[in-house]
Amino acid sequence: MDVARAATEAGASALCTATVGEALELRRALPGARILVLGPFVDQEVDAAREGRLELTAAGGRAPEGVPVHVKLDTGMGRWGLSELEAPPRYVVGLMSHLATADSDPDFARRQLERFLDLTAPYAHLIRHLANSAAALSLPEARLDAARCGIALYGLSPFGTDPAEDGLEPVLRWTSHLACVRRLGRGESTGYGRRFVSRQETWIGVVPVGYADGFRRDLTGTEVVVAGERRPVVGTVSMDAFAVELRRKLPVGEPVTILGEGLLAEEHARVADTITYELVSRIDSSPARTRRRVLDA
Repeated sequence: MDVARAATEAGASALCTATVGEALELRRALPGARILVLGPFVDQEVDAAREGRLELTAAGGRAPEGVPVHVKLDTGMGRWGLSELEAPPRYVVGLMSHLATADSDPDFARRQLERFLDLTAPYAHLIRHLANSAAALSLPEARLDAARCGIALYGLSPFGTDPAEDGLEPVLRWTSHLACVRRLGRGESTGYGRRFVSRQETWIGVVPVGYADGFRRDLTGTEVVVAGERRPVVGTVSMDAFAVELRRKLPVGEPVTILGEGLLAEEHARVADTITYELVSRIDSSPARTRRRVLDA
C-alpha cells in the first residue's frame, strides 16, 4: 500500500496487482487509481471487479464483458497468454506480453519484442506493454506505451547486482533488536543442531526474527548490522529467532539492521543462492508480527 501511494504520487498512471482480492483492497485505499489485475481470475470474481472499477487480464478463453480487458500474448515466456491474436472486442483496452529473459538474455527479449510488435501492429491504437523492471532499465525500446516496473520500485536490482549500477536506491529497511545477549564458553553452542560451537569465549546476540518472518534458514553466514558493525549470523536460523556473533557484550534492545545501512538484499540473496524477489516477497509485514514505519524521503 505504501508503494502504491508513493507510485501514484510520483506520477504513475496505473497500478498492477496479482489478484482481484489485492486489487479490491487497493481500491478501498486509493479510490481514484487505475488498477490492472495481472493474474488469472475466476468467473465469480468478475462482478466484484466490475463494481471495483478494475481492469482484468485475459490470457486465454473468454474475456469478460463490461470490464476493461488487457489481452495477454505468449511471445516466448511459455506460461499465460494467447499464441495468436484475433480482432479484439471493443472492451479490450490493452495488449500485453511478458519477457522471459530481460535480465539475462537481451537477444531473446528482443525477439519477443519483435513478435509482440508484429502480432499487435494492426491494433496499435490500444495500450501496448510488456517491459518489466529489467527491460525498463536495459531495453528502452521495450517500454512502448507503459512499463510494468516491479522490484525496481523498491530500489532493488532485477539483475542481482548493486542497485546503484542502474541508478536505483533501496528504500526497503528491515530492523529488529537484540532480545537476548549471552556469553558462550569454549565448546558451547547456540541453536538447533549445534551448528555453531564456540572455539573461544564468545558473545552471542539473539534476534527475534526467523524463517516464519521471512528470514530464511539458509541465511546462516550472512551479515546484519549491530551497533554500526557488520556481524555474521551463526548457527541454525529458527522459526522465530536467529543468532549473531558479537565482538563484545551489548545491551538487550540494541538495534539490529537486516536490510538498510548499506546492507543490500542482493547480498543476502547470494548467501541463500536465490534471487532478491524471493527474499523480499517472503518478509512478513503483517501487524501480528511486525511494526511498520514509513520514512519520509
